[in-house]
Order: sequence, then structure tokens, then C-alpha cells
Amino acid sequence: MLLEGKVVLVTGGTRGIGLSIVETFVKNGASVAFTYLNSAEKAQEIETRLNTSSAKIKGYKSDAGSFAESEQLIDAVVKDFGKIDVLINNAGITRDNLLLRMTEQQFDEVIQANLKSIFNLTKHVSKHMLRAKQGSIINLTSIVGIKGQAGQANYAASKAGIIGFTKSVADEFGSRSIRCNAISPGFIETDMTHVLNEETKQSIIKQIPLNRMGTGEEVANAALFLASDLSKYVSGQVLSVCGGMCR
Repeated sequence: MLLEGKVVLVTGGTRGIGLSIVETFVKNGASVAFTYLNSAEKAQEIETRLNTSSAKIKGYKSDAGSFAESEQLIDAVVKDFGKIDVLINNAGITRDNLLLRMTEQQFDEVIQANLKSIFNLTKHVSKHMLRAKQGSIINLTSIVGIKGQAGQANYAASKAGIIGFTKSVADEFGSRSIRCNAISPGFIETDMTHVLNEETKQSIIKQIPLNRMGTGEEVANAALFLASDLSKYVSGQVLSVCGGMCR
């Protein structure tokens, strides 16, 4: 129960890595607020399945890429839960295309959803964490933000930007005992990878020293470490969960 008594906000919490984080954090005693954009029925199912007598869980429809909606979200969560101890910036999208074919809209949409969203949520949660003089902010980046990837210039730019943002926030807020770290997942088994054919999967696995894709739970365990008091002296770091691809 590493997070007993803590309130956590997870953006994009109804599927993939976000859902794994929600489930892992509830198991470890946290009360969890999570966001969704379109999947209201899924959000309701998660609330019903995970709510316990000792921990509260609630979903909020909110677009992390909107500055105004992000402010409304933070205010609503603080009103409902009393505080926010941990912010997990997980929401994001892809709009893959080769640069010569990439449209301005495809570039802008990814930057808005993946990078500006982190500014939005961090900006609005900071006033509450600064007042409390404590907090942990965890941003989900990607190995693509470290090493790049053909056909993902927009995605790589957004994820690389997250790393710089994370280190800057850690510098600014450290004196108030607010930590900011990033997690850089590699190839993780999610809905996105399940649609790949077997040949493509095997080609990916050959690039991974541990010879397999990771799981959402393994990324969630890294987030659990960074959210808990086990990492009280860790800030401004990028933790790669990639099976050894980044080294």
C-alpha cells in the first residue's frame, strides 16, 4: 500500500498504459481521478470495478489539450477529493506520416495533445502543490523522444519536448519539495501493438535486448515508484522502461 492516503490524477486513464496505472495505484491504496475523452461507458465500468471502501475512484470527461478544460478539471478534482498529491500526464495521440507527407494539422494535433497538454495540467495543478509544499508530477514520454523514429517526426518532437519540460519543472519546483520525472516506455503491449501482424512484432522484438515487449503493468510499476515516497530524492530524471533498447 505504497500510496495509501494519496490522491492521484491520471490523464487518459481508460486504456493502455493509463488504465494499468489506474489499476496499480488503486491496488496500492491511492484514491484516483482519471480522465477520458470519448469512452464514457468504459469510464463508468472502471469506476464500478475499482471503487473500494478505502479508496475513491472517479472519471472526468476532459480534453487535456484545452487550457480552459484542464483548469476546470483540476478545480473539480480538488473539490471532490480535497487535494492532488500526484499528477500523471499520460494522455496522448499519434498521427504518423513521413515528413514529406505530413500535414500541418497532423503536426499541430500531436503537439497540442501530447506536449501542450502537459503544460496545461502542470500549470493548473502547480498552485495547489505549491501551497501544499509537496507533490509528484510524472510525465509519460517515449523512447521515440530519445532516439527518433522515421514517420513520427511530430510524435518524436512532442515526446522530446516533454523531457525538456520535465527537467525545467523539476528545477523550478524542487525548493518546494515538488518532484517532476518522466517515464520513457519502449514497445509496450497495448491495443496499438495488438493490431500488428506477427512478422512486424518479431521484427520489433529483435531490437529489444530482453527479447519481448513490455506490459502496461511494468510501466505502471515505474510510475508507482516515482509517485511513492520510495523516490523522495529522485527528480528531473527520465526512467526508460524499454527492455534495454535505450542505454
